[in-house]
Amino acid sequence: MKIEEYLASLPESILSGQDVQLSNETFREIFNFANLSKNDVFYHLGCGDGRGLIIAKEEFNVKKVIGIDNSKTKIDSANKMLKVKNYSNVELICENIINSNFDDADIILFWFVDENILETMIPKFSKLKKGTRIITIWGPLPECLPQKVEFPYIMNQIPFKKAKNLKEQLLAIFDVECIDFVTAWEFAERYTKSIGRENPENDRFLTIIQSLVIWINARNLGVACGDDMPQPIKNYISILKNFFNIEVEHLLK
Repeated sequence: MKIEEYLASLPESILSGQDVQLSNETFREIFNFANLSKNDVFYHLGCGDGRGLIIAKEEFNVKKVIGIDNSKTKIDSANKMLKVKNYSNVELICENIINSNFDDADIILFWFVDENILETMIPKFSKLKKGTRIITIWGPLPECLPQKVEFPYIMNQIPFKKAKNLKEQLLAIFDVECIDFVTAWEFAERYTKSIGRENPENDRFLTIIQSLVIWINARNLGVACGDDMPQPIKNYISILKNFFNIEVEHLLK
């Protein structure tokens, strides 16, 4: 089957990342990357069980934290955790983020891949106050050049800098002149580690798929190093096809 068919067979929650709970260490890395401080109003869109809010409040002493999630179960779980702490200036909201107001935000953690959500949120983000920082994981905001990158963490700042094209955006994120297999694997592995689950038995499989996606996109945009396909890329394409019946060669243009 084509890789698109394989991905379509997976539960939506896996593709959207909504059931992926970031580790405490990942939250700390993100907050250090964003320079989260005591003067900031921090929003986590899709806050899950609220552990990121607790770290932001306890360890970074932010002025105010707001978590928004459309899952009542997750908001209830977060409420239980936060009530024990008895914080001030902490708010939980159960609603769809496309209906949310976050005009007072200084920093927003936003990890969504759904195209409809992205298309709706970009105009909302664009109207925020100058200097507001929006942090994404793995994927950049569409058509935007990043202000700062420590992959897989990407920062965009208001007002957005528009990318001329996808090629310019890709090179800005990877900060290289061209993308080879080593670069593709390194960045894919960083992403896998950042979203590491408690049972990481599938991490290598995810890294293989992500590294192939990175390299193939680079090849199609004309920014892969050299004219020939690297042997490791050939090997992993063959492994996916022969052992998992997943075909990716059709993605090459």
